[in-house]
Amino acid sequence: MRIAVVGGGGREHALLVALAQSPDVQRLYAVPGNAGTALVASNVPGVGPTDAAGLAAFAEREAVDLTIIGPEQPLVAGVADEFLDRGLPVFGPTAAAARIEGSKAFAKEIMAAAGVPTARAEAFTDAAEAVAALDGFGPPWVIKADGLAAGKGVTVTDDPAAATAAIQAALVGGVHGEAGARILLEEYLEGPEASLLAVTDGRTVVPLAPARDHKRVGDGDQGPNTGGMGAYSPLPDLPDELVDELRRAVLEPTVAELARRGVRYQGVLYAGLTLTADGPRVLEFNCRFGDPEAQAILPRMSTDLADLAWSTAEGTLAGHKVGWDPRPCVTVVLASGGYPGSYRKGLEVDGLQAAAARPGVHVFHAGTTLDPAGRVRTTGGRVLAVTALGDDLADARARAYAAAELVHFDGVHYRRDIAAHPGGG
Repeated sequence: MRIAVVGGGGREHALLVALAQSPDVQRLYAVPGNAGTALVASNVPGVGPTDAAGLAAFAEREAVDLTIIGPEQPLVAGVADEFLDRGLPVFGPTAAAARIEGSKAFAKEIMAAAGVPTARAEAFTDAAEAVAALDGFGPPWVIKADGLAAGKGVTVTDDPAAATAAIQAALVGGVHGEAGARILLEEYLEGPEASLLAVTDGRTVVPLAPARDHKRVGDGDQGPNTGGMGAYSPLPDLPDELVDELRRAVLEPTVAELARRGVRYQGVLYAGLTLTADGPRVLEFNCRFGDPEAQAILPRMSTDLADLAWSTAEGTLAGHKVGWDPRPCVTVVLASGGYPGSYRKGLEVDGLQAAAARPGVHVFHAGTTLDPAGRVRTTGGRVLAVTALGDDLADARARAYAAAELVHFDGVHYRRDIAAHPGGG
């Protein structure tokens, strides 16, 4: 098989490393890729991830058997639709299905129709109306941009002035652009969060191992939200029996409700959960592998990912089971100085080979590129995901952090408490 993976982040590097283990894979492409993906795939820098026609033309020209779309932006933009229109196999939902992530209000509508347990919410486009409604939702207050905001469109605060400011920033100031032209006020849910991903061909739903990511930039969940500063898998508070219950109560009803509306969902359906005292509640849905959750989940997968993705795309997922390495996995994101705010680019990265040589360690590249001399340099806010498997969670943490300390670039920062409290964050 010839497989292309669309995207250039840590998630896509992790996907390519997993795909490379398949005996059926003949050649891998990363579109556009990064310095790390170049080690396992042919990078294709000339095609943008939302250029549907360009991506499909590339797949036709290179006789690509399957294209896996990594990030949410191309999915919401309809890249999978272009492939399907041309009869090209693709792993990832259509634009109509990807609205489950592209619009939080739409996701709430689907959940209500499907009977999926979630937080009470109300959508607003007028700032004054939203401010007037605050008393009905907090404290604490949860304000969410309706659309895609790169993981940074959520404000959770106990301060009414900060809640008002978040509303004004989105609806008047346009801080999130079109993504924040509509916002949701949402009931605050108390409890640890968890990520439950599943693959589905629109009929069969196969859950993957759960993971937990860390969104805040600083230790102890302090500071602003980011795209994710680290993750670990499995979760002691989300055992197999609960995963199976969530498959029946959350994942399958959601896929069925979309199908009832004429929308076939194929790819990854990712439920972001809060494990409340009254049971799990869905915070949000995503339409793709999580990042950095993929970096913590995929190294544990013993099943052939290429076969799983092909069966998902072809609608033949019935009967498939996913096997797992019992060892826990921890991933620590190394970020640029200033992230999630402004940061410098082009900084040289040292110590990668030494870190990757540690037992049980993978170093997944995210915001990296190769300069003309072959040196790795930073290009993004989240630069690397240093990941380790261990005999237990403490061992995996120790291995990941020991490897992270070998990597250096100017201004590098990372959380020191990833997976430190496995019962809830």
